[in-house]
Parts: sequence; C-alpha cells; structure tokens
Amino acid sequence: MTSGFETAPSASASAAAQRPLNWSLNCYCAAFGVGLAILTAGTTRGDDAAEAKTQAEMKPYTEKISGTDVSFDMVPIPGGEFLMGSPEGEEGRQDDEGPQHKVRVDPFWMGKTEVTWDLYDIWSYSLDIQRRKIENREPTERDRLADAVTRPTKPYTDMTFGMGQVGYPAICMTQHAAKKFCEWLTAKTGHYYRLPTEAEWEYACRAGTTTAYSFGDDASQLDEYAWHYGNSHEKYQKVGRKKPNPWGLYDMHGNVAEWCLDKYEADFYSKFAPGMTVENPLNIPSTEYPRVVRGGSWDDDPPQLRSAARMASSAEWKQQDPQIPQSVWYMTDALHVGFRVVRPLKVPTPEERKAKQFDAILPVDAREKPNPIPNQ
Repeated sequence: MTSGFETAPSASASAAAQRPLNWSLNCYCAAFGVGLAILTAGTTRGDDAAEAKTQAEMKPYTEKISGTDVSFDMVPIPGGEFLMGSPEGEEGRQDDEGPQHKVRVDPFWMGKTEVTWDLYDIWSYSLDIQRRKIENREPTERDRLADAVTRPTKPYTDMTFGMGQVGYPAICMTQHAAKKFCEWLTAKTGHYYRLPTEAEWEYACRAGTTTAYSFGDDASQLDEYAWHYGNSHEKYQKVGRKKPNPWGLYDMHGNVAEWCLDKYEADFYSKFAPGMTVENPLNIPSTEYPRVVRGGSWDDDPPQLRSAARMASSAEWKQQDPQIPQSVWYMTDALHVGFRVVRPLKVPTPEERKAKQFDAILPVDAREKPNPIPNQ
C-alpha cells in the first residue's frame, strides 16, 4: 500500500482513461447521470440566512445555482481562537505539525461537504451555457459575469476514472482550477467564495476539539466518520455518508483530501514567535509547488487523516495530464484530491484578494514555464 500522495491510477482507472467519450451534451448527460433535468430554472441567491452581516446572524443556508436544480449547503463557522498543530506526544505526529501555536480566525461559512461533480461539471463543461442556448434564453447579468470566467478544455478521459459521478466528490483538478471554479461560483451567485486557508481548514475540522480527530483520539472509531484506505474499497465514496464533525461538516477526515490556499512549508509554524496569537495566517504562494492539501483521503491510512496532518502537492501529479500544455493549469493525476469552498463573512477588497492570492493568479515561476513537468 502506498500513501495517498504517491498513488498511481489503478489498472481499472487506467483502462477507463483510455475510453474516449462522446462530448455532445446529450451523450455526456446520459453517460454521467447529469441529465437535462438538472438544468432547469432555479434561483440565484440562497435564502435569507445567506445575507447575514454579523456573526450573530450567521446561519446555515442552501445556495442554488441559477438555471439548474443543483444546490449546495453552507455551514456557519464562528470566529475564534484555537491551538493549531499537534502536541509532540500525538500518535502519528509529523515534524511539520509543530510547534503548536495560537491562531485567531474570522467567521466564515464552509461547504457542508466537498464539492461534487454535480456542481463542478456545471462550470467545467459549461452545462449552464449549453442549457441556456437550448432553451433560447438570454443571459442575465450574473450569467454574463460567470460566462467570462475561464473554463477548462474538455478532457479526453473520464475524470471520474469509473469511481462514480452523481453525489461523488470532484477530483483531479489543480489548485488553479479549484480557484477558477470559485471565481465562477462567485460571479454566478453574487456571494464571494474561495478556498479555505490552512488555518481556517484546521479550525473548522477541529470544531472546538483538541484531540487527534474531531471525535477523539481513538482511531478505531474512524470508520464511523471517514473513508480511508481500510474501508474505502480503493475508491472515493459519495459525500455525506459518514457522521459529521461537531460543527456539522462531513468528510473533513478522509474521502478526498482538500486544497487549501497556502504554500506548503514544513517549518512554517516555527516562524511565529512563542506565545503570540497569529491572526488569520496565510502562507502566500510564490511558486507553483508545493501547496497545502488537508484531510487525508480514501487512499490514506488513519494518521494522515488527523486534524493536524499536513500534506504537500507535487509536480508529479501532472505527468499524465492528457492535454499538456494546452490545459496545463486544470488537470492532475491526483485521484485522491478535491476541495470544498468557504465564504468569509467579511468580503475582502479587490486589493486584498490580489495581495493574498485568493483568486486564480499564477505565480511568476508558473507563468514563465509553459510545461513545468520535468523530462522523465
């Protein structure tokens, strides 16, 4: 068995990758169960709970995607302080999880589950645009904004690799692709969405706990809360099938690992002065690799699913991209990596978004290299 971050596609996945797909809208919908039925009129905004202005007003809400029947649930995460990282005596602890340090984060909403193919494919395959054309509908102002966001070229492979589509987590996207999706989602809904920072992710995962997992220290209970190597049957599973954490978030441990905004540095925590409380930390990326991935996956053992466990992205995930260099920023071989979205209560200014690279801005080293994969 290998770590989730060293895995290669299985024989069945490789076989699936060789099967060409018919990319007409009707055949696509039939093949993946998307169906034209999901692309019917819906509302743009969530309910009144989505319009909170203060933490006291924050409640769970459901966001619907206009022109479709697809929606997703958001859970309020109160602002507060926590001890980030793991204690030296925690079983499975790695050196990059210390030293522990106090962190304060502002309130935000977080996706109740990982982003599913149902939602991701509306953006990646332009299903909203195609349905609008079929129905001969004029685009709304938000449609025009969303249509202007760059989308990936259609891949030549089944990016689910036969593991399941409807209700399953989207995988195999780069961090850049996940950020572009968030830009599209922001334009489509009028609510500002982005990836979580590493600190926000761990804070939400812990949900007020200080143990190795959000349910305690006993890894024997993990099957009740997570999909991991020992119970996943070597594939991802539908989201939301296990128990949630104390704040109502599903699959924070396992199923698919999740992109965060931060650059990965093994010694990042040591840069904070002892005893200080760090407010909303973010390690702003300066290079394309490595970036932080959190939560562990269906292909990982229990220690990699702990709340404090940190993982790093790798250029090796891009070696089988079927469209290099045409779609170099969108596809990966990472069958174990997906993402979930957050929405900060305080909307950042355009200047802050740019300075902190909340949106999809390629770092200098990536812009200078049309094909970052080394020769093998």
